Amino acid sequence: MTATSTTFDPAVYGITPGAAGDIAATPPGGQHQTDIAVIGAGPVGLFSVFEAGMLKLKAHVIDALPHIGGQCSAMYPEKPIYDIPAWPKIEAQALIDQLAGQAAPFDPVWHLGQQVVSMARDTDTGDWLVGTDKATQIRAKAVLIGAGVGAFGPNRPPLTGIEDYEERSVFYRVARKEAFRGKRVVIAGGGDSALDWAIELADIAAAIMVIHRRPKFRGAPESVAKLHALAAQGKIELVVPYQLHGLEGDPAAGRLDVVTVADLDGNVRRLDADILLPFFGLSMNLGPILEWGLALDQHHITAEPTTMATSLPGVFAIGDIARYPHKLKLILSGFAEAASAVHAAREICRPGEVMHFEYSTTKGVPGA
Repeated sequence: MTATSTTFDPAVYGITPGAAGDIAATPPGGQHQTDIAVIGAGPVGLFSVFEAGMLKLKAHVIDALPHIGGQCSAMYPEKPIYDIPAWPKIEAQALIDQLAGQAAPFDPVWHLGQQVVSMARDTDTGDWLVGTDKATQIRAKAVLIGAGVGAFGPNRPPLTGIEDYEERSVFYRVARKEAFRGKRVVIAGGGDSALDWAIELADIAAAIMVIHRRPKFRGAPESVAKLHALAAQGKIELVVPYQLHGLEGDPAAGRLDVVTVADLDGNVRRLDADILLPFFGLSMNLGPILEWGLALDQHHITAEPTTMATSLPGVFAIGDIARYPHKLKLILSGFAEAASAVHAAREICRPGEVMHFEYSTTKGVPGA
């Protein structure tokens, strides 16, 4: 069989392009009641809304960001993802749009731009009372924590005056590849993000220079091979072993002219550049989650792998924030965890109610 397309086309699925951006958040404040409170609106949290809807459970979703999508939307909306089943290649934002459309028939309630700051159990009813920093309180029978890495932000390189260039010529994410067309781009880092964007921008940018402190890169072997192949073709320059040393340009205008780099002996090189993309990972902060009495393992929430149950009754952890033996930090693993957690949560939300398991092909979805 020949694949005719690897491009995501939302219209094929009846999903409005940019559906994630059309979501209207509920005004902050007030009292709410639901079956499941989902903390985190990344891809795994979004899929849990669909799973809940298929079991006739209502969901409220809370996220500190003003939009859904988590890291996929905030950090790399145009980054291609290759390990989503049935999609040889799909951009991160397209995946979020698809998940938003998949959840839409079940009318989730969105509480965006709000951080969950408290979670307490009503000892009389067993419900959980979830409170946000915007005075919103949600009473839920079960809670799914899909907060990814918690509050996150890029690790900033220690360069004097870098703040003057940020979001003008220094960027910690690639929101739109076309913005770098014809530019001289310096990419710093040796992990997957640095390699992926060097490869993606090689045919768009006027020049790509990759800085790393050692000749060996930490990315996926296939990506490393592609990087070296592009370097052999003259499409990428590997500046190794060097580290970022300084920035030159017009700070008042945010215009970058030169990135200086230095090797371990202190020898300095000047690289003519318009753009610097430093990819040194994310700083992660679980914030108030640390105070909720959950069993933790190295700032991750310990979960039972068959149900994703945590040490607190009625509270489940899914996605990157969850930890158990042989855990794989993949979106597709998170999807399976969401399904397991929602099915376990159903026993709490509908105690004693017999469920006859049906496949989605049999049940369909509302409006289909």
